[in-house]
Amino acid sequence: MLIGKPKALPYSLVTSKADYLNRRRFLSTVLAGGTAAAIGGRLAVPEAYAQSGRKLSGLTKSPFSTTEKMNSFEDITTYNNYYEFGTGKDEPAVYAKNFKTTPWTVSLEGEVTQPKTLDMDAIMKLAPLEERIYRHRCVEGWSIVVPWIGFSLSALLKQVVPTAKAKYISFETYFDTKQMPKWRSAGIQLPYVEGLRMDEAMHPLTLLGVGLYGQVLPNQNGAPLRLVVPWKYGFKSIKSIVKIKFVEKQPPTTWNIAISNEYGFYSNVNPKVDHPRWTQAKERRLGEVFRRDTLMFNGYDQVASLYAGMDLKKNY
Repeated sequence: MLIGKPKALPYSLVTSKADYLNRRRFLSTVLAGGTAAAIGGRLAVPEAYAQSGRKLSGLTKSPFSTTEKMNSFEDITTYNNYYEFGTGKDEPAVYAKNFKTTPWTVSLEGEVTQPKTLDMDAIMKLAPLEERIYRHRCVEGWSIVVPWIGFSLSALLKQVVPTAKAKYISFETYFDTKQMPKWRSAGIQLPYVEGLRMDEAMHPLTLLGVGLYGQVLPNQNGAPLRLVVPWKYGFKSIKSIVKIKFVEKQPPTTWNIAISNEYGFYSNVNPKVDHPRWTQAKERRLGEVFRRDTLMFNGYDQVASLYAGMDLKKNY
């Protein structure tokens, strides 16, 4: 049995709820002769936990969308990683209910010629909003399909004109001990930070997400705006962004700081690179019983050219 201290709790130590719930459904069905009720392979969660907000209009369909079946709104809003609001998958939906996301500003700084601070009204006007149905793969072994709302991150980054020294982008999430009641038990350094190489950040697949399922982002999903990088493991898609900085050297990232042998900077979905304690070759879609093969780059082959010539086992 693996026991972790509350202040050193990585993603990998949290039991996959998908595994637990699917096993429960399977056993219930067998014991009850196939009559046990199951709701999408998950236990029922009070609907009030799934924070909902205003609808977003004028959406266009993105050609980048997958045609795979989407997970339900309940799946997406009650099964979350957001350690500032709890390490249990169902906790963020409960403890983030009163998180204040207005007013909100994002600073763009560092190696740029025109640093700026933009509020959400200005950000929402940068590009037409798209619905992008992306598949996601978590390092813990589960996957999910989400209908995000947003636009390519590049539309925001182009506002500040990077200098020739800008090789990477660092991101920082909002952190407030008064609003984030579970921060002491997060087991990671806060505020949460992440990073991308410049070409990764500018790739059209990299999404600045402001909503899902046709409405503004719920708090537990990273309101009011977050990063969505579908070919990387889920922890790279930082939530509730307040600072974006253009830097010359590879920036530190939260999970690499915490456990560098398990969480690398690149964190591309790669079925051939196992986690130190389990295989990454298979995954389980949230709500399903059986595992499926994990795809290289999570199936987003468009990004393969970004890593031409790189050793993706070394640069995990």
